[in-house]
Amino acid sequence: MTLRRASIVFLALYALLTVYTIASVALGRMPSLFITPVITLTGFLFALLHAARREGWTPALRLLALVFAVSLLFESVGVATGLIYGPYHYTDKLGPLFLGLVPYLIPVAWFMMSYPSFVIADRLVPSAWKRWPRLLAVASVGGLVMTAWDLVMDPIMVSGGHWVWDVNGAYHGIPLQNFWGWWLTVFTTYALYLLISGKSRQPAATESDGWAVASYLVTALGLIVPCLLTGAGELALIGIFAMFPWVIAGWLRMAETGK
Repeated sequence: MTLRRASIVFLALYALLTVYTIASVALGRMPSLFITPVITLTGFLFALLHAARREGWTPALRLLALVFAVSLLFESVGVATGLIYGPYHYTDKLGPLFLGLVPYLIPVAWFMMSYPSFVIADRLVPSAWKRWPRLLAVASVGGLVMTAWDLVMDPIMVSGGHWVWDVNGAYHGIPLQNFWGWWLTVFTTYALYLLISGKSRQPAATESDGWAVASYLVTALGLIVPCLLTGAGELALIGIFAMFPWVIAGWLRMAETGK
């Protein structure tokens, strides 16, 4: 099976599993306990295969290693010290913990969403810009695209008991510092990736970038629709206004460039 076909298969599975979750909520049933790790792994495999097709296997694995290393380091420091994101701790609902601090599933989830966020940012920042302005712009914009997801995801996961904030923050009990920490984590990862890749990396915009944008949209719908179904209208609106503009901007940019 080619990378193109494999990417499509995993994107389709990701969408179907998301629909299953939405349908379960609509019918008043609790989704299976395994649905979160299964959906996360499926989205992760789509992202990895698409990255290999778009960037090449070596750069894709480099990005994967950086996402895992930076997110696991920042999260571990965050849980242990309260720095970066604010004071919080994980429960056992997401499986075994790295050093008793961070679930191994967390860096998988970071890559699942970091990659489509990177594609959107890479599309939006003009490829003609000089290296350093473009590096900083892609890393900055990508951080915003990724953090938009957390505005909806974090309150949902906290209400589900996946992690606990040890303070009563200003945003649904979450400290605002958390979102700065998210942006910083993503900015650091993308900046390192682009810096290490150096001049050898050329923006690899292709027609299949729409699949990455679609995966971001599927993730958004998987959060927003259940919020609407359960009466969490405020979170749904936040998700719509935080995430949909990036989807629209990504697709408009592709239409503009003809790819």
